[in-house]
Amino acid sequence: MKKQITPFTLILITLFFVSCNMFSSKQQDATSESIPIENVKHVMTEAERDSLTPDEVIQEFKEGNARFKNGNRTIRNHSEAVRKAATGGQFPKAMVLSCLDSRIPVEDVFDQGIGDVFVGRVAGNFVNTDLLGSMEFACKVAGAKIIVVMGHQHCGAVKGAIDDVHLGNITAMLENIKPAVAMSQNFNGKKSSKNEEFVKLVAENNVRNAIAQIRAKSEILRTMEANGEIKIVGAFYTLSTGELELLK
Repeated sequence: MKKQITPFTLILITLFFVSCNMFSSKQQDATSESIPIENVKHVMTEAERDSLTPDEVIQEFKEGNARFKNGNRTIRNHSEAVRKAATGGQFPKAMVLSCLDSRIPVEDVFDQGIGDVFVGRVAGNFVNTDLLGSMEFACKVAGAKIIVVMGHQHCGAVKGAIDDVHLGNITAMLENIKPAVAMSQNFNGKKSSKNEEFVKLVAENNVRNAIAQIRAKSEILRTMEANGEIKIVGAFYTLSTGELELLK
């Protein structure tokens, strides 16, 4: 004898399948958030780079940092074929001046790959003649569209400048950062390397000072920026969150 399904049983079965579908959908959504957007095997060409405007590169960097911050970086294929594809020339879209700090993987922070970015690094991300020449090469000779000067949270060089550290060649190096300490004296609070807010302000002013130095000391870059060929921007990177903030 067959048992009939009562209306109550039918409701329970329906609710069971609905809840299963909702759970499956949530699983798919969670999985899609963690899967990188694509498997990139491509190296940027000259035509592709030249088609970009400075504003488009800045926007691309913003979107790349959002992916990095959310743990959703692009999977990049660095196989032998891809490496060989880059040997015929390089056409980076940007030049980034970063601190020496090992906790800042520059290309990863912007979700960029082989051949996408020129990177210059020095403790305290300040400007000197060698870095100015490198920037002029990156933009005037090689065609990069933007220069990003990037400071960061908990910068040891900035703290050393605040504390007036004297140690070997570090003493002379820190002189490049001390103008930012002077720029920050209107800070309302304890002006100490142990005060994270003050260190952040000095790091941001150090970026602003570096940009001012680029414009003052490089006629090539100053002219390119005035003509709209490039943009020079500052950024502050927060180690604890992976977030990049563009500075004004």
